[in-house]
Amino acid sequence: MPSRARRKPTEGELAILRVLWERGPSTVRGVVEELSRERRAGYTTVLKFLQIMTEKGLVRRDEARRTHVYEAAISADRTKRQFVRDLIDQLFAGSAPQLVFQALSAKKASPAELAEIRSVLDELEKTKK
Repeated sequence: MPSRARRKPTEGELAILRVLWERGPSTVRGVVEELSRERRAGYTTVLKFLQIMTEKGLVRRDEARRTHVYEAAISADRTKRQFVRDLIDQLFAGSAPQLVFQALSAKKASPAELAEIRSVLDELEKTKK
C-alpha cells in the first residue's frame, strides 16, 4: 500500500509539479516534453520521479487507460505555503515580518506589486478588527 504521508517535494519533483499545475493531468511523455523546453529530461527519469511522487502522495495516477495519466495531488498554493512556513520557522525564527523585509530588500518590487501588497495588508487589517 503506498505511503500517503506528504513530504516536502524536492527540486526535481517541484519541476514536475509545476508542469502538472500548469498543464493539468498529463502523461509521462507530456511532462517530458514540457520539461525538455528548459532542460533535458529523460522519459525513464521522469517516470521514476512520478512513481516516487505517487508513493509520497504528491501526485495521483489514473490507470484507467493504457497510458497512465498523472495529476498533482497537492495544490500550488498549499505547496508554497508549506515552503514559506518552513522558511519562516527555519531561517527567520518564526518572524513573518522579517521574511517580508528580506524579500522586499532582496528584489525591488514594482509599483503594481507594492500596490498589491498594500491591498493584501489592508484586507488583513480589516479581518483583524
